[in-house]
Amino acid sequence: MVSIVIIGSGNVAQHLISAFLQSDEIELVQVFSRQKESVSHLISSDKIVSDFAEIKQADLYLIAVSDNAIADVSTKLPFENRLVVHTSGSMPMEILDSKNRQGVFYPLQTFTKNKPVNFKEIPICLEAEVEKDFKTIETVAKTISSVVQSISSEQRKALHVAAVFVCNFVNHLYKIGNEICEENQLSFELLKPLIIETAQKIIHLSPENAQTGPAKRNDSETINTHLNFLSDENQKEIYKLLTKSIIDDGKKL
Repeated sequence: MVSIVIIGSGNVAQHLISAFLQSDEIELVQVFSRQKESVSHLISSDKIVSDFAEIKQADLYLIAVSDNAIADVSTKLPFENRLVVHTSGSMPMEILDSKNRQGVFYPLQTFTKNKPVNFKEIPICLEAEVEKDFKTIETVAKTISSVVQSISSEQRKALHVAAVFVCNFVNHLYKIGNEICEENQLSFELLKPLIIETAQKIIHLSPENAQTGPAKRNDSETINTHLNFLSDENQKEIYKLLTKSIIDDGKKL
């Protein structure tokens, strides 16, 4: 059994707490949280600490805080030569204080509080300085996920950028679509079957082969009709940029 201390109480930390508590192979020793009430609904209060000096010994210390806080938190840990990992997709492993052994435990998913996820389907990307430590975090990862992979910091950065495109940017486009619907007294619900079908298609097709629409056809008449319809300049510029990108892709074929 691997013993773990989680440091953090945000979205990622809360989902990891829930996942680890369901594993018979993990002992969740403690959770460090400055606001104990943030995680008190997940774990008993006697396992929540807000003072670094109270952190107990464990096989693995998992820092799940915002990217700009990782370095500072790692310097405040009151011990040396223990295995400490962070969960960031964009920060290098070396951001962690070198007084401890370094690693990365990156679950590739969008997390929202109170929105359950199936951790078994979530890819967990791992990195460690030494093979022994990698084996430890690999063991932990495999207790909660069926998709575990070793990747470098540079690969993880690339994956995180790609994730921003396919998740965060796409969700922003959903927001724009919702705004257009609301402005024209339409329900966004009408678009949901289209959204689901579009997402499901890339399970079987490459994004390139799944692409449809006026830009794919280089249908200038429809494109100009859409641009004339849009009154919001920001929406218009996004439409132009994405349309150009799709048309340019077609020219490469």
